[in-house]
Amino acid sequence: MKKLFVLLVTLVLCASTIAGCSAPSNQTSSTTSSQTTTSATGWVSQQNPGFYQGLELYTVWGTSSSDVFAVGTQGTIIHYNGKSWSTMTSGTTDDLNGIWGNSSSDVYACGTNGIILHYNGKTWSPMVSNTAVYFTRIWGSSSSDIFAVATLGAIQHYDGKTWSGMTISVPVSWFFDIWGTSASDVFAVGRGGTVLHYDGNAWSSMVSGTTNVISGIWGSSPSNVFAVGGGLFHYDGSTWSSINSGTTAPLIGIWGDSPSDIFAVGGGGVVLHYDGNTWSSLPTGTTTNFNCVWGSSSSNVFAVGADGTLWHYSGN
Repeated sequence: MKKLFVLLVTLVLCASTIAGCSAPSNQTSSTTSSQTTTSATGWVSQQNPGFYQGLELYTVWGTSSSDVFAVGTQGTIIHYNGKSWSTMTSGTTDDLNGIWGNSSSDVYACGTNGIILHYNGKTWSPMVSNTAVYFTRIWGSSSSDIFAVATLGAIQHYDGKTWSGMTISVPVSWFFDIWGTSASDVFAVGRGGTVLHYDGNAWSSMVSGTTNVISGIWGSSPSNVFAVGGGLFHYDGSTWSSINSGTTAPLIGIWGDSPSDIFAVGGGGVVLHYDGNTWSSLPTGTTTNFNCVWGSSSSNVFAVGADGTLWHYSGN
């Protein structure tokens, strides 16, 4: 049976009539990686042959260009120090789907079987999540205000002391991503075009205008929010609308450095860039599916995905 997060990719791919990726297999190596392939648009592969191949990397996040984390199947956590990637000891074999932190010594990862891990700058340790749900993503406004979303319409919240379930008054099947601008402006997205908004007191449903999967969300302000999945969508502070992305490829993840510097990634190795006016393609030279994109600046962007895919963009 396919893992649920691989099913997410399949759902988005099907919505765009593009073939999905295969299920991940076992982790293969613990050696560091080096750059191997360069594209004409400035994307460079940081994946060694045999290094993490067969492994699915789901999310990438960091605090700086020399402090980047990526998580994936079978408890995989890898870290980039600005020169090379190396494995970290997670202490679990559960799949890890999301990672976010408040600082380099206050990082959180979540995944299957209700697992939430915390990194104190030295070691990873498990937290009591008080649930056994399948977490997909995690985000917070501070170390005492963290949200973790999951399948089955679950959202757990951490107040700095305890994880507890939040009340969701609308029916939701699966959440796939969460992001916000503050503790009172949080968006959660998922299956069937689901977009929920949290105002600091309660979650409410938004009209997204689509029934397709929404798998990723990011914005530069409360009135400039982008979402991807079975399409590309924009929220102007009052209404969600569909945008012509210029591609038929499925989009899985999105991140930006500013309103005029946004990256979206997805199936078939697609990378799109928004300059504030138009979306354009940035070919990478790979056809492997990307799951997530994150950067510390417009000239330091990372994309991760299927088969241990690790790519870096320097802006050149």
